[in-house]
Amino acid sequence: MWAELLPVGRSASSGGYRRFAWNSADAEARAWFREQALKRDLTYELDRNGNQWAWLGDPAGGDAVVTGSHLDSVPDGGAFDGPLGVVSSFAALDELRARGVEFTKPLAIVNFGDEEGARFGVACIGSRLTAGVLSPQAAFELRDAEGVRLPDAMEQAGYDPAALGADTERLGRIGAFVELHVEQGRYLSAEQPVGVASAIWPHGRWRFDFHGEANHAGTTWIEDRRDPMLTYANTVLAARKKAKLAGALATFGKVAVEPNGTNAIASLIRGWLDSRAADEETLHRVVEEIRQAAEERGERDGVKVELTRESYTPVVDFDGPLRDRLAARLGGVPVLPTGAGHDAGILASAVPTAMLFVRNPSGVSHSPAEHAELADCLKGVQALADVLEDLACR
Repeated sequence: MWAELLPVGRSASSGGYRRFAWNSADAEARAWFREQALKRDLTYELDRNGNQWAWLGDPAGGDAVVTGSHLDSVPDGGAFDGPLGVVSSFAALDELRARGVEFTKPLAIVNFGDEEGARFGVACIGSRLTAGVLSPQAAFELRDAEGVRLPDAMEQAGYDPAALGADTERLGRIGAFVELHVEQGRYLSAEQPVGVASAIWPHGRWRFDFHGEANHAGTTWIEDRRDPMLTYANTVLAARKKAKLAGALATFGKVAVEPNGTNAIASLIRGWLDSRAADEETLHRVVEEIRQAAEERGERDGVKVELTRESYTPVVDFDGPLRDRLAARLGGVPVLPTGAGHDAGILASAVPTAMLFVRNPSGVSHSPAEHAELADCLKGVQALADVLEDLACR
C-alpha cells in the first residue's frame, strides 16, 4: 500500500507532496482509498462533506470504532503526515482479520478531506464541517490563491457542495475515534517508538494586512516612503521574540506581496501567522503582543495594520478514560502532548477521541525530509491493531 501511494502528488523537483484539496493529486489519492476499501469488501461511503468512509459491519449500528487520518499535504510536505494513519488503519484491519478476531462493533476507516488547509487557508475543513465547527456559509466564502471558491472547486472535482454542513447523526453513531499519526517532534525513542497523545495545544491562524503605498524603488526618497515590507519584517522578528519569551510558538510561513515587483515599493503585504502555546491565555497574550508590535512599527512607517483571525482551535484534552485505556493496553507507553492540530482534535468535542504517535527520528515534519523507520511503522500498526481489538472486538 505504501509503495502504491508514495508517488501520488509528489513533486519531481522538490521531492515533497502537493496533494491539495480537490486537485488532481487529491483525486488520485481518493481513488486509492476507495480501491483499498473495495479490495477488503468494506462498505464505501462519501459523506456530505466529502470525507471518505470504509465500513466493516453496519454503518448504522451505532457505538462504532473509527480510525483513520488524512491524505492531503502541505505544500511540499512529507510522505508520512496523514497517509501513515490511513495506511496503518487498513494494515491494522488486515492484521485483525489474520488474528481471526470476532468484531462486536462496527469498524470504520476514514479519510478526512483538506486537513492541512493548504489550498483554502483553514485547517481540518472536512472534520470542522462534520462537527459543526465550520458553517457551510463560512466554507462557501473560502477562496484559494487563484480566487477559486471552495464550492466551485468541489464541483469541478465532481462533488456536490450543496449538502455541506454538520453531520450530527453520523457522529452520534461513533463510540470512539482513534487516529494514528507520525510524531511531529522528537520525544519518542527507539526503545519506545509508539506513544499516546494527552492533549493538543491551542492554536490558530491570523492574517496580518500591511497597507502601504506603491512607488518607484529607484526614485522615491527614503523619507517619502510608506513601505509595508519594513513593518512586515519587523513583525516577523517581534513574533519570534514574543513567542520565545512566553514559551510559545509563532511562525510567519506564508506571505503575499502586491504588486510584487523587484523595482517597486509594495502597496500591500499579507502575512499569515501560525501561533501555538501550552494554554489559551498565553496564546492570546502572544498574538496581542505581536499585533501591538506591528501597529507600533506601522505608525513609524506610515503603514496601516489590520489583523484577521482566520481559524482557531482551543486546547484539546483527549478523552481521559479512552487515553488511559489505550496506554494501559499498550503496556504503559509514553503519554505526551503535541503542538500540532489534527482531525482528532476537532472531533474531540463530539466523540471520545484518542491518538497514537509513531516515532519520527529527526522530528522534521511538513518537509520532504519527514521520515519514520519501517520497523517503527510496523510497531505502530501492531499497536493500532491491539487498540482496535480492545475497543471493537470485546
